[in-house]
Amino acid sequence: MAIIVNLDRQKNGGTKASLTRLLAIVEKDLSDTNDIILDRMHSEVELIPTLARHLIAAGGKRLRPVLTLGAAKLCGYEGDRAKKLAACVEFIHTATLLHDDVVDESDLRRGNETANVLWGNQASVLVGDFLFSRAFQLMVEDGSLEVLSILSNASAVIAEGEVMQLMNVGDTNTTEDSYLKVIASKTAALFAAACEVGAVVAERPKAEAQALQSYGHNLGIAFQLVDDALDYSAEQEALGKTIGDDFREGKVTLPILLAFRRGNAEERAFWKQVVEEGKQEDGDLEQALEIIRKHTALDDTIERARHYGAMAKDALGIFEDSETKAALLEAVDFSIERAF
Repeated sequence: MAIIVNLDRQKNGGTKASLTRLLAIVEKDLSDTNDIILDRMHSEVELIPTLARHLIAAGGKRLRPVLTLGAAKLCGYEGDRAKKLAACVEFIHTATLLHDDVVDESDLRRGNETANVLWGNQASVLVGDFLFSRAFQLMVEDGSLEVLSILSNASAVIAEGEVMQLMNVGDTNTTEDSYLKVIASKTAALFAAACEVGAVVAERPKAEAQALQSYGHNLGIAFQLVDDALDYSAEQEALGKTIGDDFREGKVTLPILLAFRRGNAEERAFWKQVVEEGKQEDGDLEQALEIIRKHTALDDTIERARHYGAMAKDALGIFEDSETKAALLEAVDFSIERAF
């Protein structure tokens, strides 16, 4: 039985942050966005909407499209462009999830069997490609070269990040800088683009677009840091995910990276065996969790998430106080407090 690390160190002591306020602000726009998503998933090839619907309808917070809609609201935009671009962002995200599950050989996603388990790797990859194509159709329909540049560049950076992560699998020599570059690419790039296009469609000054890009970038890094900590924490089960997936896949995320750097010779030899050589036996996950706990690697990962969360909040400082701004600030707290 694994020793599950409990990250029960909530700082605020009050009501836990949530997305409720932000979701209420964008409720109507998000409903329209969901309609666009369902419409654009349609294909005469029956497997495509069936497989895509399996993942899109499986739950999830729709955080990235919500950020697009929230950023547009913050900038005073009330038109329809943001809705289509929010759908575009969700298609990019869903496509990457389909591809990720194949690469990682995952069995569960949001507590449900993954598409690759149900329909096979080939179908998952090809439907992911279809969703990427739909995303680019929506970009082109928007008619803005700036929007096309932002979202297409983000798509390329995400792919680069996934390849970088693949190259780092099993490499205990990975540095924290290299790790941060991976998560900035594979996760934060889409957060940043999702927020930036909200200012672009509102035709706001460049400074506001850059501020929202910075907000999304830093929020995305904080979000992924928490995700990587959750892989070794008690909260993972509550999110419908298996504990220790990253460990079994040989991914050198920050908790392992810190534990390796701070460990003694015996502990480093253990990490080399289970991560670099991939020789894992019963009881190894329990030992890994104990070493991670010993060196406070999870607590320190969350502290780094708080640092990037603070930077995300500071980025919104140029905007006037409003209900939408307060909701976007709370979204940062929510992303970090998922660990508790």
